[in-house]
Amino acid sequence: MEENQIEIPKLTKVYYSIGEVADMFKVNTSLIRFWDKEFDIIQPKKNKKGNRQFTQEDVKNYHLIHFLVKERGYTLKGAKDKIKGNKNEVTNQQQLVKKMSRIKSFLLQLKQEL
Repeated sequence: MEENQIEIPKLTKVYYSIGEVADMFKVNTSLIRFWDKEFDIIQPKKNKKGNRQFTQEDVKNYHLIHFLVKERGYTLKGAKDKIKGNKNEVTNQQQLVKKMSRIKSFLLQLKQEL
């Protein structure tokens, strides 16, 4: 797997803490909080203590944001516009890149074995 590629574990919990989400993306919790404020598609619930609780949908949306900002180099405004314009297109692009990365890894591994 490439160094900058994020591998998100299979989502099984109903809610994830901010620390768990930050660990998934290998970023600081402050970035998760910042993106929470910047992007309308992130809608965490808050418990009685005020701690954010992220749903599986929130995590998927973070993955889209991470893909656009960190992997594709979009500005925050550019990422917002792209998601608002056609979220399904972004999701399809993200899945295509993920599949191509797997194929590339497979081919590189095959090359080493030859």
